[in-house]
Amino acid sequence: MIMCQHQKSKKYIWIIIGCIALLLLVAGSIICLRFREHIYGVNLSVTGEEACFLYLPTGSTFDDVCARLEEAGLHDAASFRLIAGKMNYPARVKAGRYRLTDSMSNIELIRMLRSGRQIPVKVVFNNIRINTQLAEAVAPSIEVDSAGIMALLTDSVYLAAHFRHTPQTILSLCIPNTYEFFWNTSAQDFLDRMAKEHDRFWTESRRQKARDAQLTPLQVSILASIIEEETQKDDEKPIMAGVYINRLNKEIPLQADPTVKYAAGDFSIRRVLNKHKEIQSPYNTYLNAGLPPGPICIPSIASIDAVLNYSKHDYLFFCAKEDFSGYHNFARTNAQHSRNAQAYQRALNHRKIYQ
Repeated sequence: MIMCQHQKSKKYIWIIIGCIALLLLVAGSIICLRFREHIYGVNLSVTGEEACFLYLPTGSTFDDVCARLEEAGLHDAASFRLIAGKMNYPARVKAGRYRLTDSMSNIELIRMLRSGRQIPVKVVFNNIRINTQLAEAVAPSIEVDSAGIMALLTDSVYLAAHFRHTPQTILSLCIPNTYEFFWNTSAQDFLDRMAKEHDRFWTESRRQKARDAQLTPLQVSILASIIEEETQKDDEKPIMAGVYINRLNKEIPLQADPTVKYAAGDFSIRRVLNKHKEIQSPYNTYLNAGLPPGPICIPSIASIDAVLNYSKHDYLFFCAKEDFSGYHNFARTNAQHSRNAQAYQRALNHRKIYQ
């Protein structure tokens, strides 16, 4: 009887031990699963548009990445560091602009960062007259600041060696459009891309039309920039281009008002006066024959193609119409042009536009 009770006690003890072991196993499994989920599961909680992008400047280290993520307060830093080490990410940090999505795991995040799989930015530039405006238009979209872009746009030695351009002509390299760039694009990479787009735009067909007009692509861009500033009416641009080409062929000064405004550095001038026409500048086409030394803006594709497809006629003059429609009166003789100009001057006086 005593033996039976002893055996029963041992049996109960083993049952208790077994239960405890099972409980420990279950608890351990739960802990392991939660640890694994903590390490490998969802580790990003993104809300709001402004928190969706991670910017890593050129030269960023792994500590920089962690600091930026921690500043955003979007993730668990300890688990990110652990997995990043296992995936050898600290040695493979790549600069860029990365989109963070809600419920992204450590592994997904690290794979994206390690591969450099960033989201490109759109760069748009229009209505650019001077190099500074180009730098200011591009800089907000890419890593390099406007000062860095300007340093390159004014570097005569670099521009001559890489693009055969000068600071005065470099704007002709840029074809206005919407482009996609990676955020960590440098100033050099930006200009290299513009050169490739320029070569792609200047097809053999366009180059042949330029040769037929006895112009180089650069000269076409310079003339197109004047037309760009003269009119917003695409349908009359080829006629206007024909006027200027006629004057160039006859060696008559272009006498283009936009070049005078450019020389004055004042694009708000609404009425070009004699004092403006006397400004000493290579861009003043009242004082200097031929084309100015560089474009006075980045011309649109419509203006470039207007020069390449200029209208063949015998007009030598044009003047803004007195109805302020934005269109122009074209003339073959100076007498006709004088009558058109007088009508426009009277309209300016009537509207009290004196400068």
